[in-house]
Parts: sequence; structure tokens; C-alpha cells
Amino acid sequence: MSTKKTPLYEEHEKLGGKIVEFGGFLLPVEYESLQSEHEAVRNNVGLFDVSHMGEFTVKGKDALKFINYVCTNDYTDCAEGQIQYSLLLNEDGGMVDDLLVYKNSDEDFLMVPNAANTEKDFNHLSKYVDKFDIEFKNISDTVGEIAVQGPKAEELLQRLVDFDLSKIEYYHFEKNIKFNGHDLLISRTGYTGEDGFEVYADHEATVAVWKELLEKGQDLGVKPCGLGCRDTLRFEAAMPLYGNELSDEISPLEVGLKFAVKMNKDDFVGKAKTQEKIDKGIDKKLIGIEMQTKRIARQGAEVQKDGKTIGKVTTGYLSPTFGVCLANAFVDKSAVALGDEVDVIIRNKPSKATVVKRKFLDRK
Repeated sequence: MSTKKTPLYEEHEKLGGKIVEFGGFLLPVEYESLQSEHEAVRNNVGLFDVSHMGEFTVKGKDALKFINYVCTNDYTDCAEGQIQYSLLLNEDGGMVDDLLVYKNSDEDFLMVPNAANTEKDFNHLSKYVDKFDIEFKNISDTVGEIAVQGPKAEELLQRLVDFDLSKIEYYHFEKNIKFNGHDLLISRTGYTGEDGFEVYADHEATVAVWKELLEKGQDLGVKPCGLGCRDTLRFEAAMPLYGNELSDEISPLEVGLKFAVKMNKDDFVGKAKTQEKIDKGIDKKLIGIEMQTKRIARQGAEVQKDGKTIGKVTTGYLSPTFGVCLANAFVDKSAVALGDEVDVIIRNKPSKATVVKRKFLDRK
């Protein structure tokens, strides 16, 4: 697979971004430093190029039926202009991906899957299209996307548009917001634990929005941010990442995502196997761990209790916000409870850690 560039690639180069390959795209991992970018989002406002995310449109008379069949959440009572988090399951009940679904109407939806999974998801969903009267398109290559995240996100973005952004509620969106003659779709969601917006636009408008946000946000402490702090921010806010906390082998029930799986609706892909797992009871769970030393528990490190391996680390960092080493781990369900002490095997040596709440950051 050849590596793609987002519409903002040249801007990242001009700003001195350290470019890496991620999900088939060339993207900045950081500009100044992970710590300063992380702090900008927690305290002020940060900008992320998320143009690598996928975008699929589902239109037609059976659009709602299709979405309800391929997604675990229920979009029947979802309002127009509302967004819901959902999962795509395989027939075995494992997760193909997690994604956001935007509802324009019962006959018009936008699906936003993870960048690294865009092609896989499109192929997976295409298997079910023939059963429904819909038009299903992958428009990812025509759409740019910028995430504006942090407590000053609304104040900054408001400087670019006439539309009153305070009217957009959390997990809602507004279409056709004007900017320099272009139409923007602006949604209020995010992957950082902070308030924030996503701006979807054509490539030309994406570049113009990016430049203007940086220019008009100087007094607000705006910073361009890379993939590095995107991961530390989402990790602190207990947001799962596909490939770490989620995979084809893992059921959403095992990682605390039951809220997005509506078992009371009609059949959906993976429903039967998910029901089997509910009936049988799940034997794994995702926990939070705080290290008692400054040693970082990396993905894949073994977690032990009383010398017995009970699971593995999915994500681990020295938390930029709290200054301690934290981790998520996927473990045997009955092996530990909150407050228990465990060992994480780092470079073949056990390091002491404590089981804590997985939502390290508590933003009201």
C-alpha cells in the first residue's frame, strides 16, 4: 500500500512537524514536543490533522435499516443532526472497528471509521449492501478533517464562522456552515477528554481553515498537535484505540462498551454470538493500572498476580497530566479488583503496580 499525504502535509512540513507513517498516511507525530502539545489541549486549544480518518456515505430508502443492521447501536430514535458511537462486529462478535455515525436523516448517514481500518471496513460493509436499497460510497479521499480540541476550542473556532457554535450540543453536528465561500460540516465530539470540534471540508478549505485557526489563535495559546499527544490524551480519558484495546478477537462486552451494543433491536451482524457471550458470561476485562515506579508498562507487557500471568498491557505511558506511569491491561475477569497490587513484567523484571479506575482523567 502506498503512503498517502493529507491536504495539510505541506503545512506540517512548514511547521517543522516530525513526519511518520500511520494508517497508510504521512502524519506529524509531534512538532515542538509531546508534553507541550498535550498541555496545550488540556489548558488552551490544540489543532489536529485528522484528514486520514475515513468517511462513508449511506443514502437511500433503506439507509436506516442498513445502519441498524451493520452497527451495534440503534439509530431509530437518533435525532437528525445527532452522532452516535458504534461498533462494527464480525459474525463471531469480534470488533471489526469502532466508529462514529452522523445522522442527517433516516435516508442519509455519514460513517467515520478509523484511518487504518478504512479499506477493511469498506470491504466488510460492502458484503451487506446488496440486501438493502441504498447507495454506499467511500468519499474519504475528497474530505479533509481538522480536530480543534481544548477548553478554548469554541472561542477559537467561533472567530472563523458566523454560526453560533454554542448551539451545537455534544455529539451533534451542523452542516453547511459558511467559511470563505466553502461549506463546512462542524461536529462537537473529540478524542481527548476535552471540549472540542471536528471541521470537515474539501481539501482547499481544510488548508485555509488550518492556517486561519493558527493565525487567529495566537493569543489563546493554540498549538498544532501530533499523533503522539493524541494518543496520550485519549488514553488518559479512557477512550479505546483500535489495535490496542479493541480487535477482531475481542468482544465489546469485555472492554466496557456494552452501552453501544443494543441487544433489544432486530438482528444485527454479530448479534447471535454476542448473545452467547452474554449468556455464558465474559471472562476478561479491561483495567487501569498505576505503576509504583517510573517504569513505563508498554503494550504487550505481561501482568501477573501472585506470580501467575493474568493478562497483558494494551497501552502504557508516563502520563503528561499526572506525572505517573499509567497503563490499561486486558486481564482475567475475576483475577483482580480495584486497589489490588499486581506485577508488570518490564524487561524480564517484575515492577509493582496498583489496580485503579481506568478513567484516569475525570472531566465533569
